[in-house]
Amino acid sequence: MTENIFLTGSIVLFDENLSDLDGTINSFLGIPIANKKLYLIDNTTENFFEYVFVHENIEYTSNEKNIGFGSGHNRILNKISEISDYHLILNPDVSFEKSVIPNLILELKKHQNVAMIAPKVLFPDGSHQYSCRRYPVVIELLARRFKILKHLFENKVFRGEYREKELSKPFFAEYLTGCFQLYKTADFVKLNGFDERYFLYMEDVDICKKLDILGKKKLYYPQEQIIHVLKQGSLKNVNLFLNHLTSAIKYFLKWGF
Repeated sequence: MTENIFLTGSIVLFDENLSDLDGTINSFLGIPIANKKLYLIDNTTENFFEYVFVHENIEYTSNEKNIGFGSGHNRILNKISEISDYHLILNPDVSFEKSVIPNLILELKKHQNVAMIAPKVLFPDGSHQYSCRRYPVVIELLARRFKILKHLFENKVFRGEYREKELSKPFFAEYLTGCFQLYKTADFVKLNGFDERYFLYMEDVDICKKLDILGKKKLYYPQEQIIHVLKQGSLKNVNLFLNHLTSAIKYFLKWGF
């Protein structure tokens, strides 16, 4: 099934937990597909990760500055367009079993109009992350950030996370969060990757909107699962919160409120 498949993946690196990152990289290297390459895209100014992870299936790229999440992943668009059949967008804090990617690829092959697939996402303690969502509205994003609003608009958050659906069954979601997105490479390249106007946050929502325009679907497939640490940095760090706010403003100005 995988002999003639070439799988690529990319991780954008900045201030990472090396233990979590090691788990992510080993998960990718353990995928039972012979033809694969993982691109490590270093956004640190000091090229910190150049010699931390060295392997024949890893290619290191340095930006020598923090160019952001989407721009980082886009650095290797030309490279994957020449070799890759499927491309995996990875956060540096996820882990998964060897069978996950081959099974997701099998499912992607069944659907000509599906460009991207993502599995069920769990926290390290085994609890559920609501990683498949409806497109956000302003009040929902605010309710996620401020407890007083979350209580008042709990129904908005509830609906935004598809909590009324049977989440143990596959369905086509409006958007799938960017910690783990497996694309048919041709579709990802046709989109020109992520919109680089977003430095951090909302680029995963934006690219799902772009797929809609392309006439392609996104499949949530909970028959496979991954573990995601989920730092939720914008809830704890003022600068990251401002990045999130700026990206949200850009998103709504682009796509409408």
